Amino acid sequence: MRRTSARPLTMTVIAAAMGVMAAAGMAAPASAAEAAQTDRTNVSAEFETVTTWVQGNVRIGPSTGYRIAYTVAANQNLTAVCWLEGGTVSANGYTHNKWVYLSDDRYIWGGLLKGNEVGNVSSHCW
Repeated sequence: MRRTSARPLTMTVIAAAMGVMAAAGMAAPASAAEAAQTDRTNVSAEFETVTTWVQGNVRIGPSTGYRIAYTVAANQNLTAVCWLEGGTVSANGYTHNKWVYLSDDRYIWGGLLKGNEVGNVSSHCW
């Protein structure tokens, strides 16, 4: 899930934190932009390959309420980053709310993937 907080507030908080760190004698990031780069959806740097078992839709968010970004065929490999809970889907004999966040900043419902309900992706999104 992506954070939608306003950037000015984020930069103000980062600047304040850097001031506290400097006062305490701790090393601070070189810039607020550098500090903001550490604020990610997932901390894992390793990607995993997932494979679809049926044709399905890849969406811009983790629910069927989000727009379809593109459609994938059965047996197509995708690069996964992590998995998360999202909107519940009932299809192909499965019902659950597990979605896989892909390296292209899109989401696929885990029920479309081979393996377990998250396509065997090991990392949970933060």
